[in-house]
Order: sequence, then structure tokens, then C-alpha cells
Amino acid sequence: MEQLNLPTYSFKIKQEGQRKLIFDSIRKKYVVLTPEEWVRQNFVKYLNEEKNYPLSLMSLEAEQKIHTARRRTDILIYNVQGIPVMIVECKAPVIKLNDKAFEQAAGYNFTLNVNYLILTNGLKHHCLKLDIEKKKWEFMKDIPDYCEVKNW
Repeated sequence: MEQLNLPTYSFKIKQEGQRKLIFDSIRKKYVVLTPEEWVRQNFVKYLNEEKNYPLSLMSLEAEQKIHTARRRTDILIYNVQGIPVMIVECKAPVIKLNDKAFEQAAGYNFTLNVNYLILTNGLKHHCLKLDIEKKKWEFMKDIPDYCEVKNW
């Protein structure tokens, strides 16, 4: 898989027929190793090992009902009270992080009401924080540590 703009982590990867599978430590099972899944698994490790986000407070592919559609957030992070605080939208490295990607992630927020969004394709990462007074998303310089977001 492609080298990402993240630290290097080790994973359990196996071959099953024509498919490569990667072990997902949150879902506790092997999943198909697609380019987007590679980004998701690396970003989970990054959040956990570098930014101190507890694995127990992360959910992958969490289903959300938005109007009549059912969608899945790539990574949803909760605080200890079980309230969602951050959405992470992962894209394959070849996908540009454009307005369409932002709109997809922001669309999940109609039902979740988080204060942080992250968009990543593994090569670039954008973190946005909701300015409650201005009701506007603002880009952050860095991805915050868990201690900065857990109280939202």
C-alpha cells in the first residue's frame, strides 16, 4: 500500500484468495484492504498513538440516518459521556480533499452536532472546528489531542 503522510505503523494483513485483508482493532475483525481502508486504519493508529484518542471511544463505519438516507461515518469519536465530538472522513490517497468531501462530512453533522471535523486522504489532513458564535467552520493549524476535544 501507498506510503502516507503519517508515522509508520504495523498491521496484521493477510491474503484470502485475490483479496488482502487488514485486521481492524476496533471492529475486531479482518476487513478488505482498500486504499480508503488503509487510510482509515492508519489514521486510527495516529489518533490513538500520537493524539491519545482512546480506541474504546472510536466507532468505525457508524451508520447515520440523514433525512431518508442511511450513511456511514468513517470514524466517529465520542467523549466519555458517549456524546459524539469529532467526525473523521477518510478518502483514498488519490481523492482530492475538496468541497465535495467537506460537504459529505459536514452533512453527517446535521444529526451528530460535533464541533470537530477532520478530512484526510492519508497525504493531507484538514481539521476544522465549529465556531459556535459565528456558526462557521474554521480551519485549525493542527489536529488537537483528545484532552482538547473530550469536554465538548
